[in-house]
Amino acid sequence: MEWIESILIDHSALQAVIVLSIICAVGLSLGKIKVLGVSLGATLVFFVGILAGHLGLSLDADMLNYAENFGLILFVYALGLQVGPGFFSSFRKGGLTLNMLAMAVIMLGIVITVIAAFLTGIPITDMVGVMCGAVTNTPALGAAQQTLKQLGIDSSSLALGCAVAYPLGVVGVILALVVSRKIFYRNNDKLRPTEEHDETFIAAFKIQNPAIFGKSLKGIDILKGHHFIITRLWRGDNEVSIPTSETVLEEGDRILVVTNEKDVAALEVLFGEQESTDWNKRDIDWNKVDSHLVSQKILITKPELNGKRLGSLHLRNDYGVNTTRVYRGGISILASPQLRLQLGDRLIVVGEAKAVKEVSEMMGNTVKNLGEPNLVSVFIGLTIGLILGSIPIMIPGVSMPVKLGLAGGPIIVGILMGTFGPRLHMVTYVTRSANLMLRALGLSLYLACLGIDAGSDFFDIVIRPEGMAWIGIGFVITIVPVLIVGFIASRIMKMDYATVGGMLCGSMANPMALNYANDVVGNDAPAVAYTTVYPLSMFVRVIIVQVLLICMC
Repeated sequence: MEWIESILIDHSALQAVIVLSIICAVGLSLGKIKVLGVSLGATLVFFVGILAGHLGLSLDADMLNYAENFGLILFVYALGLQVGPGFFSSFRKGGLTLNMLAMAVIMLGIVITVIAAFLTGIPITDMVGVMCGAVTNTPALGAAQQTLKQLGIDSSSLALGCAVAYPLGVVGVILALVVSRKIFYRNNDKLRPTEEHDETFIAAFKIQNPAIFGKSLKGIDILKGHHFIITRLWRGDNEVSIPTSETVLEEGDRILVVTNEKDVAALEVLFGEQESTDWNKRDIDWNKVDSHLVSQKILITKPELNGKRLGSLHLRNDYGVNTTRVYRGGISILASPQLRLQLGDRLIVVGEAKAVKEVSEMMGNTVKNLGEPNLVSVFIGLTIGLILGSIPIMIPGVSMPVKLGLAGGPIIVGILMGTFGPRLHMVTYVTRSANLMLRALGLSLYLACLGIDAGSDFFDIVIRPEGMAWIGIGFVITIVPVLIVGFIASRIMKMDYATVGGMLCGSMANPMALNYANDVVGNDAPAVAYTTVYPLSMFVRVIIVQVLLICMC
């Protein structure tokens, strides 16, 4: 039995890998179990690690520190890559309002944390750990740990505070959503948004407006600010063609238009009568719509197309095909000439079979090419992120410089790489499965190490009065900001439940609560608001905990 003891107890690289692997495997397996429709996922790794630490398992200090930091770096960088493409667009009209509400949730939590520290005498280091657990934000916890290490202060209580407050942090947001729905939406009014998010819509029109008879498509500039693409034109005896900018419209022509649903009424005024046929059904066989045209979904897999504008490819003039839509991350985007293409985009192309085949070959359309990981850009991004995280930043009124650290630097570079990488023709594409793998691996390692580190003292803290105080204060930090901002958004700003619920879940980085909101609404509408506020909320929480600790320690 000595060999079992050597691989589980005696400190070594082998022992560290085996112990962490067992903790991650058990935690992830338990995390799949649903209780009342909610599963905790990777969070259970944290608590399995706590149990292992409580039972006496430990790792070499250097190995523990390395695995914890490496896991955190992987997690936050992959997270930045994921949210990067939508980060800056989240500040547009509508998104700006949601982000300001999310900032209100964060600021209220900070205020409650500071007030609780003054009233109870609990050290601010402990309170920051409690706050990180209450808002279920592990990157913020990592940033706080790095800050305390820079200040030369023991950070062990941070993980303990987070562990104690975490369970009610998960449950508290769900409870707040339940209360909000019962009180603020008594009659089930406005559960869903009145307008769906801005995806493409297909409509057919008959040309009946004398003002555009005899005009070419490029001459129709009445609807500036409204975007649409005419993909097919029927004339005479159902003769179908791919219209170009030089195509002249005649009375009685029938056209198929891809646009946004909110612009349909304006287009009806411009063109004439809208046909009653529903062109947005999923089961339409577009290859049977007309006799000699082919509609095909083409995957962009050639790196040289990454970051190029769609209009610069001249697909209509050079190949005689029309690009109607672009699918990116599960969302259908209008194929405007200004749209910058990315590896992994799927283009809906309409034209003659030979021309469509040529376009397919030009764009690659080879799934195998996307399966090859672009590890060079990943390691370059990690390097730049760590360098950025080590740069001291002076903030007016703060006694010492702030560093973005191992959490802040990589997440910022990840966001920038995800946003601007394609524009600089950098291949930053990572398949969704690869991104999820990096995030899950990094988060699991990080949580397992945190749990082991906190496990030896966890149960002793919980049963003591200060442990119960941490739990109570953490619950207040969780539920009070959510209820206050939820009331303002629903009763004062008259926002629908789906949008409010998604915004609150995103501001608290709580995907478990998001699942509940999606189930209540019956669709994925809350996820739109969640992804709108999540990037900025994550970034602000990572930075603000560092400023708070530097100012108050």
